[in-house]
Amino acid sequence: MKKLTINNRRYLGSKYKLLDFIDETIKNNCGEYNSVFDVFGGTGVVSNYFSEKGKKIYINDILKSNYCIYRAFLGNEKFSENKIKKIIDEYNRISDLEENYFSKNYKNTYFSENDCKKIGYIRENINKKFENKEINEREKYILIASLLYSMDKIANTVGHYDAYRKKQKLEDCFEMYNLDINKNQTIKNEIYNMDSNELAKKIKADIVYIDPPYNSRQYGDAYHLLENVAEWKKPKVYGVAKKMDRSKIKSNYCTNKASNAFKDLIKNCNCKYIIVSYNNMGQKGNARSQAKISDTEILEILNQKGKVKVFEQDFNFFTTGKTHIDNHKERLFLCEVCEQENEEPSYNANIISEFAKSPLNYVGGKYKLLNQLTKKFPSEVNTFVDYFCGGGNVGVNINAKKVIAVDKEKYLINVLNLFKNYSYTEIIDKLDNIIEKYKLSNTYINGYDYYKCDSSSGLGSYNKQRYLKLRNDYNKMKEESDEKTFKFLVLIIYGFNHQIRFNSSGEFNMPVGKRDFNGSIRKNLLAFCEKLKSKNIEFISEDFKKFKIDNLTSEDFCYFDPPYFLGDASYNENNNWTEKDEKDLLNYINKLNEKNIKFALSNVTQHRGEKNNILIDWAIENKYNINYLDYNYNNSNYHSKSKLNVTEEVLITNYSI
Repeated sequence: MKKLTINNRRYLGSKYKLLDFIDETIKNNCGEYNSVFDVFGGTGVVSNYFSEKGKKIYINDILKSNYCIYRAFLGNEKFSENKIKKIIDEYNRISDLEENYFSKNYKNTYFSENDCKKIGYIRENINKKFENKEINEREKYILIASLLYSMDKIANTVGHYDAYRKKQKLEDCFEMYNLDINKNQTIKNEIYNMDSNELAKKIKADIVYIDPPYNSRQYGDAYHLLENVAEWKKPKVYGVAKKMDRSKIKSNYCTNKASNAFKDLIKNCNCKYIIVSYNNMGQKGNARSQAKISDTEILEILNQKGKVKVFEQDFNFFTTGKTHIDNHKERLFLCEVCEQENEEPSYNANIISEFAKSPLNYVGGKYKLLNQLTKKFPSEVNTFVDYFCGGGNVGVNINAKKVIAVDKEKYLINVLNLFKNYSYTEIIDKLDNIIEKYKLSNTYINGYDYYKCDSSSGLGSYNKQRYLKLRNDYNKMKEESDEKTFKFLVLIIYGFNHQIRFNSSGEFNMPVGKRDFNGSIRKNLLAFCEKLKSKNIEFISEDFKKFKIDNLTSEDFCYFDPPYFLGDASYNENNNWTEKDEKDLLNYINKLNEKNIKFALSNVTQHRGEKNNILIDWAIENKYNINYLDYNYNNSNYHSKSKLNVTEEVLITNYSI
């Protein structure tokens, strides 16, 4: 007779095809280990894989049906293979059965009427054999697991029990199969059926493997029928799908409480390594398939526990048979737990790219130029002065012993100081509170459908009046405060193209935009905050002319990214950067050169057919180097596709590159 292995079942999120990926990640990063705690056991294939490698297993799941399967495949009690085979042969020969609980409730739904009578009879008989001591506890669970697997092979479903196919003709085809169980297991495993967060407080293992539910699909809903058979308490069932009360097996990981639950779980893990298996669903698929915990949150939470690396592999995701997902990847987040509480956890390059992008989409920001700029900057710098720092893209990403970021726009400096002085979690909490107060959209939690919007048309129609209310309240605030700055940050996030503009009266006047505080912005914010906090950086709000250079030496370096005299970007409206300002800046830079302080100036020598002769003449007269850069201002409202309107982006230096 054919034997069924532990992976011979249809189950949402099964990791059977990822076992080699998981094993390889552990081999290359975790060293020696003896025990694995599988917090959300699911199919049990991960625990079974490592059990066969001789590791001690702690496995848990909230579903009793999965618990029965673990007790069968991974249990410690001896069992008689011949006895099990004889009983299964007996069950496969039975016929002419009476109506029972299972056939009364499920006939001609997921199974034919006769098959339902068999299933009900067998489940009842397993209990009788155990009560009569004809079988031991391990043998009872093996028979229950065999029944569950055999049912799943023929069930009239697409792999779960949310519904059955109504027009399907049902045949009598139930056959019970033996299970292929490893009889050479020597290490005693520990098997649990309880709340994962509570259990985590009691278990100590070398590796904690976490594969939580990804979305709003409660596993108790998907496998209620198997759960009913496993428990065999014969509850009342209702509805077309014939579900019983499932309130005790609802998981917080399928709700908006998922992030808090995950944070609590990680906090209580007692181990050397934590491996979290999660995927990149984001906003892919339908709303119920979208991940409840973002990559950003996983990184932020794990970062509090230790050093984190991320690995990923292509994976064919199973939703409900209705949604095809392209470019789906399964991710493993590996956290090496810090031994000392005061040890500073950190990310590695796999998580945050070499350069962190500012959440402030300030016009003229140099994020896309960082790769070119940093190669042209001196390799060793004592103090790096970032004049006209704007959104902070350059200063935050520079390697120097100290960074001083200067900008006369105090609202920018106020925001950058928020990023410096508050933790990422505190920033998120304060922003989310403002979003909730003004009832702005939050697609990070609810998705676009919730607001009757879609990604292409955006969220402007929903947010407009709410955004204007926030903008009006912000403009009425006269005293500077962190509260005002947090509101300003929300305005930037929800404003048009995330840009900044004030009218002649000093009021913020950007219109509402298409996007909100989504996962992408949160990810940028996290990376930027982490990068910023790793620096010795000071933010100063003052005009460049007032910044004294007396304390700077030849070991320091000054970078200038002023408003462009030829440009007409929003920061240069109302004649904010004049010919006098341009000349004052160039004279200021000459003073740095006289002190043998290296500098680099970003600017344009040509734009829209005009040339900046003041800049060109100054560079030639002082024998400075003009280095041409390759850049396209995608965020600029003055960029032209016309070949006649070329913009020449340059970096002028007083040193050779």
